[in-house]
Parts: sequence; C-alpha cells; structure tokens
Amino acid sequence: MSGLGEVTTVDVVVLGMGPGGEDVAGSLASAGLSVVGIDAGLVGGECPYWGCIPSKMMIRAAHLLAEARRIPGMAGTSTVTPDWAPVAARIRAEATDNWDDTVAVDRFVGKGGTFVRGRGRLVAHDVVEVDGRRYQATRAVVVATGTTAAVPPIPGLADTPYWTNRQAIEATVLPGSIIVLGGGAIGAELTQAYARFGVDVTVVEAAERLLPMEEPEAGDLLADVFRNEGIDVITGAEATGVSYDGKFRVVLAGGRELVAEQLLVATGRRVDLAGIGAEVLGIDVTTARALPVDEHLRVTDGVWAVGDVTGRGAFTHVAMYQSKIATADILGEPHTPADYTALPRVAFTDPEVGAVGLTAGAARDAGIDVAIGRADVPSTARGWLHKTGNEGFIQLVADRDRGVLVGATSMGPNGGEVLGLLTLAVHARTPIEELRSMIYAYPTFHRGIEDALRGLA
Repeated sequence: MSGLGEVTTVDVVVLGMGPGGEDVAGSLASAGLSVVGIDAGLVGGECPYWGCIPSKMMIRAAHLLAEARRIPGMAGTSTVTPDWAPVAARIRAEATDNWDDTVAVDRFVGKGGTFVRGRGRLVAHDVVEVDGRRYQATRAVVVATGTTAAVPPIPGLADTPYWTNRQAIEATVLPGSIIVLGGGAIGAELTQAYARFGVDVTVVEAAERLLPMEEPEAGDLLADVFRNEGIDVITGAEATGVSYDGKFRVVLAGGRELVAEQLLVATGRRVDLAGIGAEVLGIDVTTARALPVDEHLRVTDGVWAVGDVTGRGAFTHVAMYQSKIATADILGEPHTPADYTALPRVAFTDPEVGAVGLTAGAARDAGIDVAIGRADVPSTARGWLHKTGNEGFIQLVADRDRGVLVGATSMGPNGGEVLGLLTLAVHARTPIEELRSMIYAYPTFHRGIEDALRGLA
C-alpha cells in the first residue's frame, strides 16, 4: 500500500463489510492484494448480530416451548414456563460480548487487509472517501453496503420510540404486548417467537396474506397456525396513523385502533444509494432501488457489487454466492456466471416455509404452461406419524413443455431441509421423469415429494 498526499492507493476498496463484503475483502487479501475494507457498522453485518443467527436462536427456543406444549396426548403431561433471560444471554454471547466485532476485524486484518471504521462514500468510480480520507483502487471497488430497515411514512410513526428488528433482537425484557407491522419473513418469525414466550401479539400485513411473496396457500395456512396460537392476524389493512402516550396506538384504514406496549416495524429493507454516492456510477439514485449488476457482479468497469445492494434477494446465502463470483472475476479466474433460477429462501416459522424458484403465479406470468403437484404433509406417512404440529404441504410448479420443475414450496416440519432436494431439482433442471424414478426413504418428510409428483397435473 502506498500513500500520496490525502489519497491512499490500494488494489481494492471494499465499501461495506457485511457477509458478502467481508468474504470478498478477506479472499482478495488472502490472494495477496492490498485491500481496504470500510464500514461504519460491525464487520459481518446484520446477519451475525441482528439477523439470521440471533433470530434463529430465538426461534429455536420458541420451538422448544411449542414442542413441550405438544406433549399432552402424545407422551404424557407438561407444564411450560417461558424464560426469556437465557435467550437474551445466548444472543449476547453469540454477538461477541454485546455486539463487539473485534474478532471479525482481527480475522480480516490477519489475512492482510486494512480496516477503516467510518461511513464511506463513492466520489469517483475508483475512489471512496471516508471521514476526509480518500482511498483509490487500482484494480477494483466492491460495493457491499447492504440494506437497512425500511420505515414507511405513516403519519406520527417517526415521533415514536418504535422498534426495528434490531431492538427486537436486543431486548432483555419482553413487552407484555406488541404490534408487528409487516407479515413478511422477518415479521412472521419474530411474531411467532414473541408469542410463544407469552407476549400478546398482533401482526398487521397490508397485503392480502402473510408471506406475500410466496404461494398464497402458504400465507393462508401460516395465518391459521398463528391464530390457533392466539396471535391476532390482520391482513389487507394499512396503518394510517401511529401515536405514543406510554402505549402505542396504531390506527388502520377503516378506523380500527390497536393498542400495545411496543411497536415493531418489519415492513422490509431499503438500499441507500444516495448515501453511498452511487450517482458517480451513472445511477439515478432517486428511482433506482438497487445497483444493477451483470452475471459477473459488475456494475461498471472497475466496480463490482455483492449482497443486498444488488437487489437479488436480502439473504446471506445470496451475498456469499455472489462474493465467490465477484472475487474470481476480479482475480481473472474462471467462474460460472450468476444464475438465480433456483434461489432458495426459508421463513423459519413453525411450520417452516421453504421455497425455491418461481411461484405458480409468477410462472404463469412468465408465459409458462404450468402443471401443479401437491401433497399435504398431514396426509403423508411421516406427517401422520408426527401428528401434532404437522401443518404444511409440498407444492411443485412444473413447466409442462420442458418437463422440469421451475419452482417448489416445502412447508412443514423441517420444510427448509426438505427444500434441499427441490432446490437441486430446479437448479439442475432435472427431468420430472427422473425425479419420479428416484427411491425416496420411508417414512421421511422428503418422501412427500414423491406424493406430490404423483399428483402433478
């Protein structure tokens, strides 16, 4: 690394050190390039500190409570007393002593990288400025700035002490009641986890059903499960006003008022293109919602992007998938271009909702002659054996003309694990007849795929 005046010249500048950015930066540093990684937040990003990892710790604990409550009628009697304290303590321990990223920083520096704590901004396609210092990249700039919680412009909301997912994860004491705005994956997961720990939860989704990006049947079934667990589910209703007087008051379109001790806003994520200076790349930051990338993750000459900022799905596994491609492209190594045909996604509710590829509606919109195959989990051998807590279904979306699956949903116990086989089938474009010829272990949840294949029509 060499410096010249106020400009420091390096091989690579990585702006944003979430999962994808950290992986690119560390890999390129290990390859011998001089790399500067810049982030105002914690190295590792949302996933290990407030996202995937701590939320799944919450969910695991909540599932244990649910399973214990299912003992009567199956294996004896049970009395369950929820205790949030060990959950909060485990989250803090996992987040490296109350959200400290020293270990992650040292890991990157140990590979030869240089970390700069601060809010970086592009001032040219090859220059990033942070706190008055400028870093010029001779080989690559990689943008991996992720997303932040999207807060809707509901009148009165900004003047209240509402929570986002971060405060919900950090809570050491749970509120007695909470309103959750947003019934997507994040909102649904936190809704159920909190409810199972005894919180009075109302979840509000503006769309007609929960998990609006997935198959309608999945959202409808999840709503039924929630209601059976005592959760108030409101769909097809927008919040029109929020106030706080020691309690939150949320007014819905139509006039209904909801009251709770706390309010969680889980209405999606947003990319701050203006904040990172994306206009220098020729991006209209007033209209664009993501950085456009090609199949090699290039934005323009000398600039790559990975992770949520690319708009290809706010998932850690997408960021890590993209990081491998971008790293190889920067190093001039052979690689397979990005392909999102078989993008898997899982909502870790109970039942889990795993999905890959296209929904039936999206496939029809794409002009595909669709065939649907479905098996209800309770009617499968393993589902019948499982008995309580066996809600779910496996649905296959096939292209009649090509004889392959273009999408699938696996909802039920271990739905995300059953999804593995379906993801491979969509990714490899495995002929349906080949799938029918397989031997499926009995009695397993994944054997339900064979049942769904028989009903494919």
